[in-house]
Amino acid sequence: MERTTCVVVGGGPAGMVLGLLLARAGVEVTVLEKHGDFLRDFRGDTVHPTTLQLLDDLGLADRFARIPQSRISKIQLPLGPDGELFTMGDFSLLPIKHNYVAMVPQWDLLDMLADEGKAEPGFTLRMNTEATELIREGGRVRGVRYRTDSGQTGELRATITVACDGRKSFVRDLPELGLRDFPTPMDVRWFRVPRQEGDPEGLVGLLRKRAFQVLIDRRDYFQVASIIHKGSDAAGRSRPIEEFNAQLKREVPWLGDRELVRSWDDVKLLHVTLDRLRKWHVPGLLCIGDAAHAMSPVGGIGINLAVQDAVAAARHLAGPLREGRLRREHVAAVQRRRWLTTVLIQGFQRMIHENVVGPALRGEIDLGDSARLPLPVRAVSQLPFLRRFPPYLLAYGAVRERPPREALR
Repeated sequence: MERTTCVVVGGGPAGMVLGLLLARAGVEVTVLEKHGDFLRDFRGDTVHPTTLQLLDDLGLADRFARIPQSRISKIQLPLGPDGELFTMGDFSLLPIKHNYVAMVPQWDLLDMLADEGKAEPGFTLRMNTEATELIREGGRVRGVRYRTDSGQTGELRATITVACDGRKSFVRDLPELGLRDFPTPMDVRWFRVPRQEGDPEGLVGLLRKRAFQVLIDRRDYFQVASIIHKGSDAAGRSRPIEEFNAQLKREVPWLGDRELVRSWDDVKLLHVTLDRLRKWHVPGLLCIGDAAHAMSPVGGIGINLAVQDAVAAARHLAGPLREGRLRREHVAAVQRRRWLTTVLIQGFQRMIHENVVGPALRGEIDLGDSARLPLPVRAVSQLPFLRRFPPYLLAYGAVRERPPREALR
């Protein structure tokens, strides 16, 4: 019979951080990842200040700095007919060491965390291994059943199972957990376009005449989020890609001199969901990250919220697991600790959906019309200190989590 102390389902940022922290704290932990590598394009690549500070605390700052990356310090909006750039949010105003957002390929971050985990004697990472079912006996979860890519099946029993496998986790179907879903007005198309010297830097949002594009500076290219009406992607893909490119050049004038998207295959669709479990745990099981609360891409905060969940989980669970005294209240404490931040961030995202995204898609917001600027833009222009608010909320949430002392380096 295979056994471990903690089985982590999902080798994304939350799962890898939790596995590393628990292993450094002396807990035997096994991470199950269904894929053979971490190479997936257009996964969240934003690393916010709290995660950067965590990497410092774990002694990983130098290694992280060697990963190719770009930095975003400002959120800018082109206003008026001339497209003059207006700073809506400014991370550089925050009084912290890492007053920026790092843009890093997620696979590089996960590879780094995996390498660090493998240096710990209690850490096991099993790739190509998918958790397929919970083992439930005596009113509690006792581990998981799994299947490898070669078809091998088995059971891995554990004191605690932590679901970190995202919004499509099979664990979310448990009726005891209860899912609360919030409507979202949009889906997002992700793609890349070339960036040239002299193009705007940082993050630039364009809202003009039913067009809503967000361009993220990745040094030699822009990662573009094209916001579209929910459910409208299929109709758009029936058009030739040349029409898509021509429309993009009209909406983003400085892209007019370059080749853009070659094929619809290069345009990936994100079905946007926003929801949270009412209860993140049952005996023997805890859900964190998107498995507990699926986030909208607004603010790019999903990864960092998940990482902070993992830090809180490690802090509450490491000692009891190591000492063999884990009780239900230790697991419940993780949800209590993270609930307010989750509700605040999701509330912020819902506000943006209702007051910015929805109206923009309906043509009610046009930043090219100086006479009809939305209230948030007018407020920031008159009260510049408000530029600190969105970065602060996205950087910290309600609380900053600190890892177990044993995990520090």
